Amino acid sequence: MLSVSDAENIIFNLVQPLNTQQDTELVDLLSTGDALLGLSPWSYSFAAARSADRILASEVTSQLDFPHWDNSAMDGYAVRYEDVYNCNEHKPAVLEIVEEIPAGVQPKSTIQSGQAARIFTGAVMPAGTDTVVMQERTRREGNRVIILTAPKLQEFVRKRGMYYRAGKQLLPSGILLKASEIAVLAAFQCTQLKVFRRPRVAIFSTGDELVTPDKPLQPGQIVDSNRYALATLIRQSGAEPIMLGIVKDKPEALKEAIAYAIAHADIVISSGGVSVGDYDYVEQILESLGGKIHVRDIATKPGKPLTVATFENDVRPIVYFGLPGNPVAALVTFWRFVQPAIKKLSGLAQGWEPVYIKALARQELCSGGKRETYVWGQLSVKNGVYEFQPAGGLQNSGNLINLAQTNGLAVLPVGTTLIAAKEQVQVLQIES
Repeated sequence: MLSVSDAENIIFNLVQPLNTQQDTELVDLLSTGDALLGLSPWSYSFAAARSADRILASEVTSQLDFPHWDNSAMDGYAVRYEDVYNCNEHKPAVLEIVEEIPAGVQPKSTIQSGQAARIFTGAVMPAGTDTVVMQERTRREGNRVIILTAPKLQEFVRKRGMYYRAGKQLLPSGILLKASEIAVLAAFQCTQLKVFRRPRVAIFSTGDELVTPDKPLQPGQIVDSNRYALATLIRQSGAEPIMLGIVKDKPEALKEAIAYAIAHADIVISSGGVSVGDYDYVEQILESLGGKIHVRDIATKPGKPLTVATFENDVRPIVYFGLPGNPVAALVTFWRFVQPAIKKLSGLAQGWEPVYIKALARQELCSGGKRETYVWGQLSVKNGVYEFQPAGGLQNSGNLINLAQTNGLAVLPVGTTLIAAKEQVQVLQIES
């Protein structure tokens, strides 16, 4: 058996990210679907971002400065600093108000000595001014404002380009576009983006005993839950699942399914058929199709039988993952090895690696000590400290029930048989 670290190095090194030239597409910042459906103009304003949860394939720059112009950061009065720099409550500066400037309105006046403009947050600074006095430090009398406290030079003024200068990198390539990045792109009127296409991941389950959830169960049959769970995880990882159904334990059927999968996907995932049973044909079929097997089993519990193979093509190797058939083992091996591989393939420059958090065990965690053991449960924060609560009931790779609401896997390394309650444990964080 391979150690976990050796298997991880092999798997992650096999995965080559999507190509910035061949594996990209242009997407609109926002969907226009609502408008095309003939809905009201109000519904269009709530259109979904097509670029959300996509990965940038090239850096973004803009020809706009940000802020786009000098503007006020406060409701108050735009003034000339030289008119107010030495005033105080006992010797206030008295200025004539010659204009009122709301946000979105272009100033009309050039402020002269002894003058001021009433200005609101976000409004453009009028020519001649360099400072804003907040209204709480003033008193107004008709068309005059009395400045009671001397401001600092350029106080409450957001200068043009102070946050971003036109032509510089706005966003780097290889990042995931979430709400904050969408906000930046919208502010800079970046309406079309070059992103990586979504990786294609083919999935099928193997076994004569499997049936779909809509079929009545006969004695000895098992509902195929793996395929539905894996499809959900693949989508959450930013990829597109290609559902190939249930494949019977017949070499011809398996060979046909695998051949189709490697011709149409970037990654192939099967569950079941990778142990040493009489009806486990996957590895020999992989080799017959020209696959090179890199991993056969790993010193983990659950998830010992894991087959990893590659098939060469003109662009990058197609990576094949043969996961265990037991539901918990299938999901644990996906979280531990496959999900990071999909994220690396997708073009994510950083943050694709597994994330571990140190937490306090809320009750004792046990292991046989011979293999790296994963205990599933819930990771939470209490008083600023991470805690881990193992799932109740039997921790068994066939017990799918207590896997619900799992968001962390406590890791017991080889040689560790017990982590006592209140002791620290390393927890693999699982994305929901």
